[in-house]
Amino acid sequence: MSQSSQTSHGPALSMSSSGRNADGPFPRLAVQRQHELLQRIVERCKHDPATALGKAPPLVAFDLDGTLFDNRPRSLAILKELAEEWSARHPEASAKLARMRADEMAYLMSDSLARIGLTETERVEEATAFWKERFFADEHIRHDIPLPGAVDFAKACYEAGAVLIYLTGRDLPLMGIGSFRSLRDHGFPIGLLGTELVLKPDAAMPDEAFKRLEMPKLARIGTMIASFDNEPVNCNTALAQSPSCDSVLVDTQHLPGAPPLDPRVHVIADFRFT
Repeated sequence: MSQSSQTSHGPALSMSSSGRNADGPFPRLAVQRQHELLQRIVERCKHDPATALGKAPPLVAFDLDGTLFDNRPRSLAILKELAEEWSARHPEASAKLARMRADEMAYLMSDSLARIGLTETERVEEATAFWKERFFADEHIRHDIPLPGAVDFAKACYEAGAVLIYLTGRDLPLMGIGSFRSLRDHGFPIGLLGTELVLKPDAAMPDEAFKRLEMPKLARIGTMIASFDNEPVNCNTALAQSPSCDSVLVDTQHLPGAPPLDPRVHVIADFRFT
């Protein structure tokens, strides 16, 4: 999610009826190969501190928006609230928002509104401001839902012995409490030894720059064996900084104009591994 601009939904799922990503150009692993990859990562997570004295523990890094979580329900809930506010002043626009479905959302808010026929500049600007104030804040994070298999996979990695780092483009001042609460309430390992939630110090800091600066610091905690993100640039960065890790693109949506994906990066649809 590009929080520095705060004009996008953050990554959201966009599937065709065949289950393929409708927007992404990246070839996904077949289901069986996805299962094999994720199972192999769980195997790489095995670590017993009692018998591995002096050896750094394995570490798995997860992004949140568009990676572990589908945040379309968050945006949808916000736009439904706006529909209620507009019901008297802008009844036609309100009705369009009220009928909106999560699968109609694009990466950019302006594109999402255009899909339901809302293109008037004044309405688009008002809707974007209303959404932006609420999307990048603690309260509405509760509407996010985990991607299929995400909770079970994170648990499997943790129980095998890995340190889990939730390395997100969300910021600490505005989204820290809601992010922790969401992870906890959905059953992800959090608030335990061997888990950390790492957020930007400032919402204005670009996600790419933040992750590029933070990833080398993960060596203080363990050896990164796998990294999951929905942004190609962050997947490329993980692989450049930790060539032996499995860098995995979760193929939901990404920032328009993303760089080419390193061919060594694996591409998956979700976290189902059995």
